[in-house]
Amino acid sequence: MTPVMTKDDFTALGAPDLVYVREIKAADVLADARVDDIRGLDLEPDQTLYAVHGADGERLAVMIDRETAFAAAVAHELAPVSVH
Repeated sequence: MTPVMTKDDFTALGAPDLVYVREIKAADVLADARVDDIRGLDLEPDQTLYAVHGADGERLAVMIDRETAFAAAVAHELAPVSVH
């Protein structure tokens, strides 16, 4: 059985500042967003975006390109890693 780690478990390991960046399709973001949040956005459903996730898997942000996702993480004093 794979152990389940909580946010507190990650904090105890020193991973609260670790985030990962991975590709995500705009359709996935649009499906999860409220209508008011996406009004005025010009996204194609098959467009590739880059999501920043906390060590626990929570999506923290979505950026247009990989470089911006990494820069945003670093600007917020987080340690980004890439996930394929």
